Parts: sequence; structure tokens; C-alpha cells
Amino acid sequence: MTAAEMQRMPRIVAVGAGRMGRGIAIAFAYAGHRVSLVDLRARSDEAWNKLADEARTEIEGSLRGLAALGVLAQEQVQAIAQRVQLVRADQAPQALAAAELVFEGVPETLEAKREAFGHLNAHCPEDAILTSTTSSILVTQIAQFVKRPERFLNIHWLNPAYVIPVVELSHHDGTDPAVLARAKAVLEDIGKLPVVCGPTPGYIVPRLQALVMNEAARMIEEGAATAEEIDKATRYGLGLRFAALGVVEFIDFGGADILHHASREMSGSIDAGRYQAPAVLGRMMEEGRLGLKTGSGFYDYAGRDVAAYRADVLLRTLGGLKHAGLWRAPAEATRD
Repeated sequence: MTAAEMQRMPRIVAVGAGRMGRGIAIAFAYAGHRVSLVDLRARSDEAWNKLADEARTEIEGSLRGLAALGVLAQEQVQAIAQRVQLVRADQAPQALAAAELVFEGVPETLEAKREAFGHLNAHCPEDAILTSTTSSILVTQIAQFVKRPERFLNIHWLNPAYVIPVVELSHHDGTDPAVLARAKAVLEDIGKLPVVCGPTPGYIVPRLQALVMNEAARMIEEGAATAEEIDKATRYGLGLRFAALGVVEFIDFGGADILHHASREMSGSIDAGRYQAPAVLGRMMEEGRLGLKTGSGFYDYAGRDVAAYRADVLLRTLGGLKHAGLWRAPAEATRD
């Protein structure tokens, strides 16, 4: 794949005219792309018109919502919405024949995926990059439905797709590295932050957030805290800290020993299965790689200006506090 090909705007097709397909279409249209939003299901005229009206209403409504928040001007809404072409099933072959990057977003069943990729195999160009937006099916499971699996990977968007910057790319062993690089470049070009993982269940974000959400629900069930108190704690405690530091970075910042000891205590007092520390933490303890305070942990801090790094983390945290309206100026006088 040449440098010129990497830079050129590809022809985008989103297959499946539901919520995810519409969100992806908005993301690309907002960035200047023309997008074909393709429905593969044969429908009566009445059913198609209903679906098309719903899709247009949602796309325009989402853009008007952004305009109301000052993200774009109201007069830009129609121009952006018109970059999305709604394509009926009988016209799908023509749209697919012109596709260079395809996002499949049909219902989350293997049968639906198999049927959709049958259409893509039959009509997409040989050099098109094919992707699935599945949130639950492994990339290796879907790759078997793809005629050229080296040109296939999963690309998982976080809702709302046109707002959240992170997009998760899950590749399989047979994915061509140039295809992965091209997909990343296209996403970066529209302002996204692609993150890459292998064929792992739950990608990165869903795997982490499922644990947090389940534990929150469990705490309510146990009577440990109310929903309101848990949400305050997560928005202004957990959330502020993890907005300033990544999860792994946070381990290093506080120290792997802190996590190791906390895991031991909660493993004994709450649940061994949920809180047992992974073996990697034990190895780090043995090797003295505790993070920032020892110069290495999951990251290597050799040669880094640690004082400047700590100051930057504090600045990011204060920025979050100020945005939340929780930062107070110091008292002018001593209070007795």
C-alpha cells in the first residue's frame, strides 16, 4: 500500500442501517466523507420508506444536537447529513462494488454475520478492507466468513460513535499489517484514537467496564452503598483519576505494591476469584519493578523528568475538577 493510497480518502460503506451504522455514517460525514449507509434486507416500499425516514431523522437530529451545543453551526447540519446516502437492498451491489472500507453492523448473531459477509464477498472489490463492528463476537470467528481474511479485522466503536474518540481494532493472525495500518490511518484522519488488541473477548474498554459495572450493581445488591453515592464516587473520584491517567499508568503511578496488597486484602474479605492479583504483579514485586518510584514498572521511566510528569498529571486532574465545578479557591483568611 503506497503513501498516496494511505493519504487518499477512501469510499466508505456502512452495512446495516441501525444505530451503529448511523453513528459511523455521522462520524465520517462530519469529517467530510461521503458515506453509503446500506440496508441488506429486502423490504416492501412502505417498510423501506419507514426505515429511511427513521435513519434520516436520527442523523439530522444528532447533528442538530451537536449544533445546539455549539459544536457546529445550524446551517451546517443539512450539508453534513446529505453526505450520507441511504441505499436500499436492491441497490446494495452497486454501492458495495465501489467500497474501499466497509463497516458491517448487522445484528449480533453468527448467522447474520455469515449472510452479510456473503454479500460483501460477492460484491466488494478484492482490495476492499472489510470490518465488523461486533461488540461480542471474536474476530477469528467472523474471519472464516471472509473471502480474503487478510483484509479483515473487527473495528469496535463506542457509542455514540460520532462523539467518543476511541475506536478498538481487533486483528487476527492473518490480518495484513498494511491493512491494519490503513484502517488506523483512516480513523485518525477523522479525529479518532484507534487502539489495537488481538483476538480477545471484550476488546479493551468493554472488558474493563463490565467488571466495574457488575461490581457497582453488586454493591447496590449488598446494600453497601446507594446508586447515587456510587455514581458520585465514580464520576468525581474514579473518573477524575482515570481521565488524568490510563489504568496501567495508574498502577505505576501509585505503585504495583499498592495494588498487590489491596488485592490480597479484598481477595480475603470480599471474593478470592474477583480480586486475586494476576501473576504478573507477583513477578513485578519480586523484581522490585513497582512503577514510578523504582524507575520501572509496566513502563520504563529511565531518563524521564518525573517531577514534570507528576506536575502534568496534577494539572490534568485539576482541569477535570474545574470542569466539574468542584475546584475552590483558597480561603482568604484563617477560619477559627
